Amino acid sequence: MEEALIRTALLLGKAGMEKLNAARVAVFGIGGVGSYTAEALVRSGLGALDLIDNDCISESNLNRQIYATRSTIGQYKVDAARSRILDIRPEIRLTTWKTFVTNETISEFDFSQYDYVVDAIDTVTGKLAIILAARAAGVPVISSMGTGNKLDPTRLELADISKTSTCPLARIMRKELRKRGVDHLTVLYSKEEPIDIYSRSDFPLPEPTPGRRAIPGSNSFVPPAAGLIIASKVIRDLIQ
Repeated sequence: MEEALIRTALLLGKAGMEKLNAARVAVFGIGGVGSYTAEALVRSGLGALDLIDNDCISESNLNRQIYATRSTIGQYKVDAARSRILDIRPEIRLTTWKTFVTNETISEFDFSQYDYVVDAIDTVTGKLAIILAARAAGVPVISSMGTGNKLDPTRLELADISKTSTCPLARIMRKELRKRGVDHLTVLYSKEEPIDIYSRSDFPLPEPTPGRRAIPGSNSFVPPAAGLIIASKVIRDLIQ
């Protein structure tokens, strides 16, 4: 057992660490939620990790994304993640994809290779594509619901999507999944009522663009907390 993982091995045991090292996980989206999920998986001893994100780091990411620093602004998120991850655990089997997930691009991924899939992207179409592809391959999938416009990380919880309440994104996803014959899905969501930033904030905000999602408020503690909760669920499932 390498010294870097000794503290984790005390909790997971030899068999658990071996299972984790043999596993391959795909994290779709490495923003405020997914970046912390990926980092926790890496530091816990995961053997193989796929990171999928086509976005570049911007200054507005600095408040909540672990790969966002002044020195990485302008870089692809997966490139910044690769440098940091390999500096932590150079032996991890890491694959990165600069791909925007759609119904057309989802076929690029062989879901049968994965032992677990994390959906941490923010488009409904992409989330549905990931979930349906994972289910078709018989691979466990966990999906992050909305963490924007929230201030209380203690209201986050894991649940079946059929049991969710309050979260607008969960409501939309529940409806769309039912149309596709999916009644059950493990999600991370918040019971906190979203803050209406357009009526509450005294900061000048851009008007929402018709047909597009309004820019949400976010912070350095709710999305990361969500990402860590998801990572803990993935690890506990993988070592069973």
